[in-house]
Amino acid sequence: MNISIVGTGYVGLVSGACLADRGHKVACVDIDKRKVDLINSAQAPIHELGLPELLKRNVGARLSATTDLAAAVTGSDITFIAVGTPAIDGHIDLRFVEQAAAEIGRAMRDKKSYHTLVVKSTVIPGTTDGVVRQSAEKASGKVAGRDFGLGMNPEFLTEGRAIEDFMTPDRIVIGGIDRRSQDVLQSVYASFDKTPVIRTNCRTAEMIKYASNSLLATMISFSNEIARLCSAVGDIDALDVMRGVHQSLYLTSYVENKEPVKAALSSFLEAGCGFGGSCLPKDVTALVAQGADLGIPTPVLNAVLDVNRNQPEEMVRLVTKHFPDLRGVKTTILGLAFKPDTDDIRESPAFPIIRLLRSAGADITAYDPIARPENHEGLAGVRLAQSLPDALKQAQVVMLVTRWQQFEDVAGELAKLGLNPLVVDGRRVLDESAFKCYEGIGWRRLATPHAGRPS
Repeated sequence: MNISIVGTGYVGLVSGACLADRGHKVACVDIDKRKVDLINSAQAPIHELGLPELLKRNVGARLSATTDLAAAVTGSDITFIAVGTPAIDGHIDLRFVEQAAAEIGRAMRDKKSYHTLVVKSTVIPGTTDGVVRQSAEKASGKVAGRDFGLGMNPEFLTEGRAIEDFMTPDRIVIGGIDRRSQDVLQSVYASFDKTPVIRTNCRTAEMIKYASNSLLATMISFSNEIARLCSAVGDIDALDVMRGVHQSLYLTSYVENKEPVKAALSSFLEAGCGFGGSCLPKDVTALVAQGADLGIPTPVLNAVLDVNRNQPEEMVRLVTKHFPDLRGVKTTILGLAFKPDTDDIRESPAFPIIRLLRSAGADITAYDPIARPENHEGLAGVRLAQSLPDALKQAQVVMLVTRWQQFEDVAGELAKLGLNPLVVDGRRVLDESAFKCYEGIGWRRLATPHAGRPS
């Protein structure tokens, strides 16, 4: 099938490269000529495991990029919208989706054959049936369901493993305004014959995405709330608590004579310094805002956001236990990406932590092995280190924010430098015994003869 995809971010480019690898002919559309040129030279404009190999295998054969949206639509049977949906004042900003729908509609105006327009961007329920349909119909002079197809196909990709998630999906959600729209969309995924397919209307497809992300965010905030209680009581390690929770039959499957299999959801039941990225904060916020607009309270989701919003303060609180006055204290932040294996810094907890430290007068150094946002406004006055040893030199406080595997050797690097700073483990990946002064989210040792974790 001939496919066009508007938007070459994490969702659009990964989807395009994967569909091309599955045998479709795909044209990716972007207004950024630099990104288009990079893709056409088989270079990945984003950091994503496996993407460079996919581009090398498919660019020039089944995959191309262009700035000409009209030509891409004219030359394809189906167009996916995969543009950004940022938040403004807590509400979803649909201007890029609406603009893309209008431009696709204009391209369809003179097209004689039936074309299907599909939203892949994460949008609040009612968007595809509402502003997308209205924009496309007005620009094309055609009627959805009669002259062209309209559908919604949410993505469930995790940055850092997006290729694997796309190629081996746990589900495919096919939303459409009619059977024909759904049939065309499902034909795109014909080769995924072992994957469960959910066919539904567009609003339900949109809500499935929001409900899925809200569940993950809830699990993280729940874990962090339990972690705060563990710290307050003392001598209760949230790490051990969650390890015990994970063994529940709800989260681990036990088959006789086989190794237990842990549910993927358990990875979200871990204490840490908060969730970030382009999805969870924005999507939960958008759903809360839609609820408010409809007069529907969302106390659970509000609490999820409140707990997450306060996690950076919890990190800084662990520092001020040892340094009540942070003025001039040399503090190193390890990790700027919101999660490992990506260069995406959107909504990373590193930035609110840095803001709090900066307002307290700390002397801040930051290091990330992949994310290097040199001109980011949130890094004003922050020294960007070139390596892990460079980041650690002279540090009085080290705060681990991103779970990069490289950071697991912090103890060894500090030993080489002969330093014993306060280490604040925001992801609970470090061995407490390797440090003279250690603080971790969800763990507080009581100063009694019997305090401490059992050996």
